[in-house]
Amino acid sequence: MAYEFKFPDIGEGLTEGEIVRWLVKEGDEIKEGQPLVEVETDKALAEIPSPKTGVVLKIMAKEKEIVKVGQVIVVFGEKGESLAPPPPKAAPPPQKPVSPPPEAAPPSPKPSVGVVGELEEAPEEVPAKEVKAEVVRPAFVSEHVLATPAVRALAKESGVDINKVRGTGAEGRVLEKDVRQAAESKERPAEPEKKIAKVKKYDMYGYVDRIPLRGVRRSIAKAMVKSKYTAPHVTAMDEADVTALWKIREKEKKAAEKKGIKLTLLPFIIKAVISGLVEHPYLNASLDDENEEVILKKYFNIGFATDTPEGLMVPVVKNAKEKSIFQLAEELGQLGEKARNRKIDLADLKGGTFTITNYGTVGGIFGTPIINHPEVAILGVGKVREMPVVRNGKIVIRTILPLSLSFDHRVVDGAEAARFLNTIVAHL
Repeated sequence: MAYEFKFPDIGEGLTEGEIVRWLVKEGDEIKEGQPLVEVETDKALAEIPSPKTGVVLKIMAKEKEIVKVGQVIVVFGEKGESLAPPPPKAAPPPQKPVSPPPEAAPPSPKPSVGVVGELEEAPEEVPAKEVKAEVVRPAFVSEHVLATPAVRALAKESGVDINKVRGTGAEGRVLEKDVRQAAESKERPAEPEKKIAKVKKYDMYGYVDRIPLRGVRRSIAKAMVKSKYTAPHVTAMDEADVTALWKIREKEKKAAEKKGIKLTLLPFIIKAVISGLVEHPYLNASLDDENEEVILKKYFNIGFATDTPEGLMVPVVKNAKEKSIFQLAEELGQLGEKARNRKIDLADLKGGTFTITNYGTVGGIFGTPIINHPEVAILGVGKVREMPVVRNGKIVIRTILPLSLSFDHRVVDGAEAARFLNTIVAHL
C-alpha cells in the first residue's frame, strides 16, 4: 500500500526547507533509516533518513525546490507495486436547453423633454453609412528603419537584420535594447509553449547573470530583514587597549598548539563579554512582543559569526561561562570547521543569547552589525592594530582593539550599552 512521506519538522519551529539532493531515485529499494534526501534548513545541511523499508514509487519534490513542513515529498510502496493513476474526472451532466425569454413589447414612444421645448424622438433604426477603414501599419514596418549609427553597428556585430527588428522607440525607432533582445532570441532555442515566463539575461545597460536566492544566502536575507525591521538598531563604539592581553595570548599560544588548539583572541573576548552580561543582564535577553515581556536569560550561549564559502553562519558555544579559555578555543575551532564544511547540526546554530562578529580578521575597524534576532545585542570586533596613544602625558605605542556594539533600543538604553562596553574594555 502506498505511503506518503511528508517533509518533517527537523528543527525548532521549522516551517520550510530546500531540497538539495535526492540520494535515491524512483524505483529504488530502500531500507528504514537509509539516507533519503539532503535538505537545507535555516543554514544547516541535513540528511533525512527513510521512515520505512520499501520501494520509491514517486518523488514529489524536485531538487532546488522549497518545500513546506507537512508537504508530501516522496511516495513509498511495496516491491512490484505501482502508483495508481488519479481517477478520471466525471463528465459534467448534460445541460437542459434554455428557452429564450419572450420578447418584450416595444415601449410606446414618449415625448423627450429638453430645457426648452420638445425634441423629436430618434427613429428606432438608423441607416448605416459606409465607413472607409484606415489601414494602420505597424511602426516597425518601414522602408527606412530609424536607428542611430551605434545601434546599427551593434546589430551588425550581433548578426541581426535591423530591418526585421521591431522598434519600440518613438516613431518605430529601433533602440539598443531592441537589438539585444533580437540577438538573444536568435541565440536561444525555442522553448515549449508552457514556459511563458522567461528570465532576461540583460538589462538596458548590458548582459547580467540572474542567480536564484537559495540556501544559506536566502536564510541570511530573511533573518537580516526580520531583524532590521523589527528591532530599532543603535550602535555604540569604543576601543580597548589589549597590549597586555596580546602578550599573554602570544605566550599561551605554544601551550595551546601542543594540545592541538589554535588560540586566537576570541576566547578572551568571549570571557570579557560574559563578565559584561553578568553585570548588565538586559543585554543577555530577548523581547517577547506578544506578551510584552523582556526575557532575561540565566545562561550564556555565545554565537560567533563564521565566514563560509556558502555565506555567513553563526555557530553557538553553549554554556560558555563554564568553559576555560582553552576549552572555548577548542570548541570554536571545531564548530567553525563544521560550519565551513557544511557538516554542522541545526542544534549548533540555535539557542544563542548574544553574538560576536569578528570582521577584523579580514579587515575593517568599526562597523554597524545587525542584531541576530531574537537577541538584543551583537558585538562587532575590528582589526587589532598598533597605534600611538597618550598615556600619562606621553605618546606611546599600544595594541588597540576597536569594538562596535549594536543593540535593540526597545530593551537597552544608550547609557546601559555604554556601561556594558566599559565593562568589556576594562576586562580586556
